Formats: sequence, C-alpha cells, structure tokens
Amino acid sequence: MATVFAHVDVTIERTGGGRYTATNGRGGQIAMGTDGADFTPVELLLAAIGGCTGIDVDIVTSRRAEPERFEVQVSADKVRDESGNRLADVQVTFRIAFPAGDPGDQARTVLPVIAGKSHDRLCTVSRTIELGTPVSTRIE
Repeated sequence: MATVFAHVDVTIERTGGGRYTATNGRGGQIAMGTDGADFTPVELLLAAIGGCTGIDVDIVTSRRAEPERFEVQVSADKVRDESGNRLADVQVTFRIAFPAGDPGDQARTVLPVIAGKSHDRLCTVSRTIELGTPVSTRIE
C-alpha cells in the first residue's frame, strides 16, 4: 500500500502563442513552448529524468569527492504507433569525473551503486514513467 508523503503541483499559464510558463508552489518559474529556444514539454520530461537521478547521484558521490565534471545526458526516440505519440528507448548517460586519490576512488566506487539505486528505487520521475502511472484529466 502506498503512503502519500507529499503533494506536488505546478500551474501552467499561457503567455502567448505557443508559449507557456510553469509555476511551482514556491514561486519558481520555467518557460516552455513549441518553437524557439524554450524547452518543449518533452524536453522538460527528459530534463526531469536527468535532474532527478542526477541529484540522487550528486548528493551521494559529492560527499566523497567534489566532481571535476558532472554531466547527465538523457535521450529518447519520439515515436508514433497505434497507441499514439510516446517516447521510446530512453537512455540516461552519466559523464562524471572525480579527482585522483582516495576520495575520488571512493566516489567512483559508489557511482554505479547510487546510479542503480536511483533507477531502481529513488528517482520519482523515472520510477513513475517505468511503472506506468495513470494520468487523469479534469475540466473545471
């Protein structure tokens, strides 16, 4: 049985033709759109996957050593089939480098462990996608 430990929401407001702003409960905002340099909703989903698992990995590894490089790339194929539009073959790639020495060695050792835990249990975003959580629509 699932236990609700937090409720989260964002509000999307149209700011112009093909342009929108998402606002969270703390007042943070991010622009999105269908053209130009703004992130599309699909790109934001990929960023959410990378951000979620990247934060998990960073918290644990940086306790051991400050990374010299920390990059997470998330890619996917946008496909259309009998079920409609969706993403397929989502791939998360970590490009992380730690300094030479014992602290860096410790961070390198824990990196695959925490990346696995993030994928299997911790990252709410990718876990939600993999489990196939239903999305409902309501019109007020």
